[in-house]
Amino acid sequence: MSTMEIEYIVTITPTAAQRIRNLLQEKHLDGYGLRVFVGGGGCSGLQYGMAFENEQSEDDFVMDYDGVKVMVDSMSSQYLAGSTVDYIDNLMGGGFKIENPNAVSSCGCGHSFKTSEHQAAGSGGGCGAPGCG
Repeated sequence: MSTMEIEYIVTITPTAAQRIRNLLQEKHLDGYGLRVFVGGGGCSGLQYGMAFENEQSEDDFVMDYDGVKVMVDSMSSQYLAGSTVDYIDNLMGGGFKIENPNAVSSCGCGHSFKTSEHQAAGSGGGCGAPGCG
């Protein structure tokens, strides 16, 4: 089975793409791309993750945004479909932000979320809850 290239599961804004390119260049990570994924945990049940990787799996969905390779594994794709990754830079600090239309609630810190199918599973805590952030 080969790596799947399909419609964009996530969208990367031009600002985020430029920031990713800058980080890859600063860290001398030639041939790397950004992996966006979802894992269990966080104060709302699921949490976002991002990492630079140079290898992709057979079940990855691979997208290209103006030279920035973005990889999403098949399990995460069901939670991230239609999401947008942006980079926000303001006086209070900067960072990547994920806007996810599948999230029915999220933690105030923006790193943790629930989908409708996980709504019944526990109430989650505030941003002070262990695992949030």
